[in-house]
Amino acid sequence: MEQAHTASAHHPHAHTKLGQLYATAISGNDIMSSCLYVSGIAILFAGIYAPLILLSIGAVLFLYKMVYIEVVEALPVNGGAYNCLLNATSKTVAAVAGVMTFLSYVATAVISAKVGVVFLHSILPASVDAFFAPFSFIGGDAANTAIIVITVLVLLAFAILVIGGVKDSAKVAFGIFAFHLLILTSVVLYGAYYAFILHGASHFADNYAQTAGVIREHGGIAKTLFFAFSACLLGVSGFESSANFVEEQQRGVFRKTLRNMLLGVVIFNPLIALVILNTIPIESVTEATTDYVLINTSKDLGGMIFQYFVVIDAFLVLCGAVLTSYVGVSGLLNRMSSDGCLPSFFNKENKKGSFPRIIITFFLLCTSILVATKGNTLSLAGVYTIAFLGVMTLFAFGNLVLKEARKDLKRTYHAPRIVALVALISTAAGMIGNILINHQNIVFFATYFVPVMLIVLVIIYADFVLRGLMRMFGNMSGISKAIQRYFSDITGGKYVVFIHHANRLYSALDYLNRNETGRNVTLVYCNNGAMDTEDDDKNFKEIQETLPYLVKAGFMPHMTVDLKYVDKPFGPETIDSVSREMGIRKNRIMIGSIHDFHEFEYDELGGVRIIFG
Repeated sequence: MEQAHTASAHHPHAHTKLGQLYATAISGNDIMSSCLYVSGIAILFAGIYAPLILLSIGAVLFLYKMVYIEVVEALPVNGGAYNCLLNATSKTVAAVAGVMTFLSYVATAVISAKVGVVFLHSILPASVDAFFAPFSFIGGDAANTAIIVITVLVLLAFAILVIGGVKDSAKVAFGIFAFHLLILTSVVLYGAYYAFILHGASHFADNYAQTAGVIREHGGIAKTLFFAFSACLLGVSGFESSANFVEEQQRGVFRKTLRNMLLGVVIFNPLIALVILNTIPIESVTEATTDYVLINTSKDLGGMIFQYFVVIDAFLVLCGAVLTSYVGVSGLLNRMSSDGCLPSFFNKENKKGSFPRIIITFFLLCTSILVATKGNTLSLAGVYTIAFLGVMTLFAFGNLVLKEARKDLKRTYHAPRIVALVALISTAAGMIGNILINHQNIVFFATYFVPVMLIVLVIIYADFVLRGLMRMFGNMSGISKAIQRYFSDITGGKYVVFIHHANRLYSALDYLNRNETGRNVTLVYCNNGAMDTEDDDKNFKEIQETLPYLVKAGFMPHMTVDLKYVDKPFGPETIDSVSREMGIRKNRIMIGSIHDFHEFEYDELGGVRIIFG
C-alpha cells in the first residue's frame, strides 16, 4: 500500500510555479467578488457608517496578513489552517480546521456559481428558459430550472479547466480578475464623475438622516456597529485561499498575494459604499437584495449598457470564485488524504499536476447539493458564514499555539502575539455576531459539519474502529478475517522519526500512537557533522540503551520500533535518501523544528511533519 505512492513522492512532476499576478488572480477573484454585495450589507446594517465599518474590516485583514505570513512562510505546505494546526497540535484538531475549510469551499463554489448565473440570467432572453424546459423536474418553474442547469454547466466547465492544470486555470483567473478590477475602477470613476462633475442628485444627506432609524432598529449604536462588523466580515472571505495552494506559488509570492488582496479590499469596498450612499437612497438598499445593490447603482451611474457590463463582470468574477474553490480544495484534500485524514484514493495525480479524483468528487458533491435543494442555498449561506470565520479564527489560534509549541521553528517573520490575539478575537466575535443575527446559521453549519467530521474521525481512528468491529464479529469468521486483513493493511504503514536525543523518545512515540494508525516506526539518528563525534556517540548510545527498557516496560507494545544510524548530517539530501530507501512518503517522516542555524528551509524537505520543538 505504501509503495503505490512512492513514485509520485520521489519523482514529482516538474510544474511551473505561479508568479505574483496569477497567484493573486486565483485568490483575488474570491475575495474581490465581495465588492458586489458587501457594500450593500454594510449600508443595510450601518447606514452612513458603512465605509468606516469596511475600513475596520480592512484593519482586521491587515492583522491576519501578519498572522498568515508568519505561519505559511515557516510551513509553506498546502492546507492553510489545517497544516498550521497539524504541525502545532494534533491531527484531530487539525481535521476540524480541514473540514471547516472544505465546507467553506463547497459553499463558496455552489453559492458563487448559482448567484453568478442568476445575474447572467437577468439579461438573457426568455427563449433560454424554454430551451431548458425539459429539465423542469430539477428546478420546478422554467426560470429556476434554467438557472440550476446553467449552474451545473458552470461547475462542470471549471472542473474540466482545473483538471487541465493550475497554470491554464491561472490564465483564465487572471483574465477575469483584470476585467473585474477594470469594472470596479469604472464604478468608482463614474461615481466621482456623477458627484463632482455632473452634480447628480445626491442622497448622502438623506441617508445620513435615515441612519438614525437604522440605529434604532438595531438597538443602539453599539449593537449597530457590532452587527455591521460581524456581517461585513464575509467581505474578506477568500483571504485564506492563497495558503491552500502555496506549494504552487514561487517562493516569496505568498506574502505578495496577501498584500494585493488587502489593498483591493481596503481601496474598493469603502469607495464603492460611498458611491452607493451618494447615488441611491437607503430604502433602495433595503428593498432590493444586497446582491443587486451595485448592479442597480451602476444603471443610475452609467445607464443600461454599463449595467450590462457590471452584470457580465459579476457573472465572471463569481465564476472566478468557483475556480478558486477548485484550486484550494485540491491542495487541501490532497494534503489531508496524504496525512491519512481521508482515503488515499484522492492522491492520484495526473501529468498536469492536478488531482482529477478530488475535482470530480467535489463537482459531484456540489452538483448534488444544488439539485437536492432545487437551488435554494439558504442553508449553505449559513454554513459559509460559520465555516469561513471558523477557519480564520482557528488559523489565529494555530499561530498562537505554534509560538509556544514550536518556539525554535525557523521563521522569516514574527507576528506579535497581540496581533494574533486581536485577530482571533475579531473573527470569533464576528462568528458570535452572525449567530445572533440569524440563529439558524449554527444549525445549518452543524447539519453539514457533524456528518463530514464523523467520517474524517472514523478514517483517522480506523484502527480503534476496526478493533471494535473484530470483537463484534468475532464469531463470524468470514467477516472477521476480512476486517483483520484491512486492519493489518492500515496498521502496517511505516513512519520515520528523525531524533537526536533520548528525552524525545516518549513524546515522539506518544504522538504517533495518538495520531497515526501505522505500527512500524523507524527512528533515524543523523550525525551532526561536528568535528568532535563524542556527543554524537553519546546521544546515539543513550537512545540505543533506552529503547530496550521501553519495550521491557510494555510501552507501546503494539509498535515495532527500529533504530537506524545515518552517517551524514540532517537535511534535504538525507530525507530524500531515507524516503527512497524505505519507500515512504515524506509526509510520514516526522522531525523537530527547523532552526535558524540550519542552512535549508522547511519547503526543501518535501512536506515532512514537525512534531516537537
